[in-house]
Amino acid sequence: MEFNNAIVLPKNLSFQLGNHKDKDIIWIVFPYDKTTIFFVKNELKALWSITEKKWYVPDTSKYRKLFSLSDKIFSNNTLKEIHPCNHQALTLFVDLLKLKAYGNNTIKTYTNEFVQLLKILKNNPVEEMSPEKLKAYFLYCIDKLKLSENLIHSRINAIKFYFEQVLHREKMFFDIPRPKKPSLLPKAISVRDIKKMIASVGNKKHNLLLKMCYGMGLRVSELVNLKVSDIDTGSMQVLIHRGKGKRDRCVNLPESILVDLCDYYNDYQPKEYLFEGQNGGQYSVRSAQLVFKNTLEKAGIDKKVGIHGLGHSYATHLIEHGTDIRFVQELLGKNNIKKRP
Repeated sequence: MEFNNAIVLPKNLSFQLGNHKDKDIIWIVFPYDKTTIFFVKNELKALWSITEKKWYVPDTSKYRKLFSLSDKIFSNNTLKEIHPCNHQALTLFVDLLKLKAYGNNTIKTYTNEFVQLLKILKNNPVEEMSPEKLKAYFLYCIDKLKLSENLIHSRINAIKFYFEQVLHREKMFFDIPRPKKPSLLPKAISVRDIKKMIASVGNKKHNLLLKMCYGMGLRVSELVNLKVSDIDTGSMQVLIHRGKGKRDRCVNLPESILVDLCDYYNDYQPKEYLFEGQNGGQYSVRSAQLVFKNTLEKAGIDKKVGIHGLGHSYATHLIEHGTDIRFVQELLGKNNIKKRP
């Protein structure tokens, strides 16, 4: 569900996280008022709980954003699967990740990996685990769970964070070996196939989205976060806020994209974000990914690659045409061209 950015919440609303019918929800609390009830029911699409006598909506990222609530890291059902003796450890773990300003995706990934350990421990306190027990756990992940090298590294990093950052056990992981990661380069799409893809897209929004993703080397998260105010057609520059490494950077707006950009803007009249959903609000990463996937199929390109492949292809093509790799790395806001997420 998308919300219009212009939506203004009544000041008499307050929100409480809760659980209803075994589902995580957000209670909407307010004094009885017919106008507010109409707004909550029709604008927020809230449901009425007969048993609790309160209005509520699903606990989703879009509602949390609308209500100015912090991102959901784990569900109440997840907490039920963890013994109470380890609840505080999980809370301290998540709180420190937030205090250290880790990105939302990293926080969610680390938390999920740490939760897997807490679940298997049952009523054994995690802080009492020795290096020997941790080694045995990681061997279990490799031999029994058959986790990939990348997933093992992610799990080790998460658990390492807890013991070394939360509990301040600096030498905890000194002797724990890590499996060697396979050295894999992201798949690039040929210039011919890029042109074929662009030509197959008639929708102006989708066409511009793919052109900017490739022609400016943007990540999908950077693309959907672009605001109209970030684009300066006078200087032909686009400001990317808090991109890779949480750094701002400017990228050039290609002349070849300017005409399509102006044409798109005149037709769609986006309010805040350059790409917005059907009902307003920020275009989702998932929607952009689906646009790319559908375009691959429509163009008849049989290649297993995600939308991130457009940005990697852009970098690859620049290097193939003699552009200095250090310049390309700076352009993309990266230290290593091979590790594009």
